[in-house]
Amino acid sequence: QVQLVDAGGGLVQAGGALRLSCVASPRSWRTTVMGWLRQVPGKEREFVAQTTWYGDHSNYANAVKGRFNISIDTAKNTLYLKMSNLKPELTALYSCAAGSSLSSDERLYYYWGQGTQVTVTV
Repeated sequence: QVQLVDAGGGLVQAGGALRLSCVASPRSWRTTVMGWLRQVPGKEREFVAQTTWYGDHSNYANAVKGRFNISIDTAKNTLYLKMSNLKPELTALYSCAAGSSLSSDERLYYYWGQGTQVTVTV
């Protein structure tokens, strides 16, 4: 069983920045791929970004390319999402997830964090 604890969300003005974090414990083959997805009430969960554990491959949703950067500190088993130039439409509950396949399909993730709310105001 892998536990994911994500944090770092908050209230920020448009144009601002946040850094989300997600600690994975323990490290396993089921954490080969780590990702961030987001959800707005009443809408389906959306893929945001993902990376392989050692950072050799990463993918981003078109809406966040150039704004977000995903990374992993392998020494700390911690996934990060650096978010910059935030816009109100990026307001959502952001959750980290762990899996073994590079895919935007949320069904391929095995474990999920509890989510951290990001709210961007005008």
